[in-house]
Amino acid sequence: MLASIFKFFTSLKLTVVCLCMSLVVVFFGTMAQDPLGLYIAQERFFHSFFIDWASLKAAIEKTLQMVDVYVAAPTTGADVLAAPRIPVFPGGYLLGSILLINLIVTHYSRFKFSWPKAGIFLTHIGIVLLLVGQLFTDVFSSESSMRLSVGESRNYAEDFRKNELVLIDGSSAEHDVTTSIPQSRLRKGAVIEHASLPFKLRVLEYWGNADFTGESKPGYTKVDADKGFGPKIFVKGLPPVTAMDGRDMPGIVLEAFTDSGSLGRWFSAVGFSPRQVIEAGGKEYQVALRIKRYYTPYSLTLVEARHDKYKGTEIPRNFSSVVRVKNSESGEDREVKIFMNNPLRYQGKTYYQYQMAADEMMLRQGERPTSTFQVVENPSWLAPYLACVIVGLGLLYQFGLHLKKFFVRKAKA
Repeated sequence: MLASIFKFFTSLKLTVVCLCMSLVVVFFGTMAQDPLGLYIAQERFFHSFFIDWASLKAAIEKTLQMVDVYVAAPTTGADVLAAPRIPVFPGGYLLGSILLINLIVTHYSRFKFSWPKAGIFLTHIGIVLLLVGQLFTDVFSSESSMRLSVGESRNYAEDFRKNELVLIDGSSAEHDVTTSIPQSRLRKGAVIEHASLPFKLRVLEYWGNADFTGESKPGYTKVDADKGFGPKIFVKGLPPVTAMDGRDMPGIVLEAFTDSGSLGRWFSAVGFSPRQVIEAGGKEYQVALRIKRYYTPYSLTLVEARHDKYKGTEIPRNFSSVVRVKNSESGEDREVKIFMNNPLRYQGKTYYQYQMAADEMMLRQGERPTSTFQVVENPSWLAPYLACVIVGLGLLYQFGLHLKKFFVRKAKA
């Protein structure tokens, strides 16, 4: 039994089949980016063990449209998210895992280290490092953004693809105590409790994406809340947003309760800023559904934002920001200039110049210039560079060795 499994994973046919299937996944995953959006296509094709039928159907329909075949009702991103996930084809994670196992087992069984084969040995190590590094990037990396006006300081970035429910205890004079509940736990009927809270929460309603208004309109229903600003709100559910430049605006109705009974029902939604509090245990807890934040032990202050153009034209010449990095733990306080292709790398995070609103129109309107940074944290960012260097050295060594043998045989002849 073990011999059969070992033989299966060392088969060259398995390598060829996985590589061919990978080409299929890359092709249809690329085609699916138009109807599904980049993030859904990545999740369903590359960041999954199996591709579901709805996603593959959307990619096939897009392929048919590319060759002028009419499709009556093409599958959309909302259709894919609502459809059951019926697996029909291996996904990127499964194919990558099999290829990794195939490479390691084959190398172990067939290759014994020797100097004539050192190049092949290095090449295999580089490929393994590349696959493992990509897996670590998918699992541990994060992308967020930080938008600052001139003179504004922040010690956190926001992930515009994720949300969180927070309850903030501001009773301490030194710092707030924030309890964060991830979006994955916010489902209708879920009961949430935490050691830092003297009450429990029950999710009465949750909209993944919705429109909210303060007046009654056709298609809108009144929010079932009796605390805060909830009783004045009307809601209408919307399909999920799949465009890269858009985002869902979720909302929630929560009931806070203890063993003694209910404390009330609150409504909150991303984008609503009015302060709402739950009173319990002699304290006030501010409750809010907001964009997920990643806090840092240091802060950035935007000192200057420049949007330069070529003289006499509207063609951008330069986007740059000067920020002050202040770290109370290390005592560091310095200014850094961030511009295109020259990011700030600090404590494992990289700040790229992403967007800018600092042109003459902003100044004429009397608004403060703003700058937005894309914040990337990737613990394995060195892996692909190191893997490419190792593979390159392995190939150079192996080709150089064969080239040397060729010239030696030619000289003897």
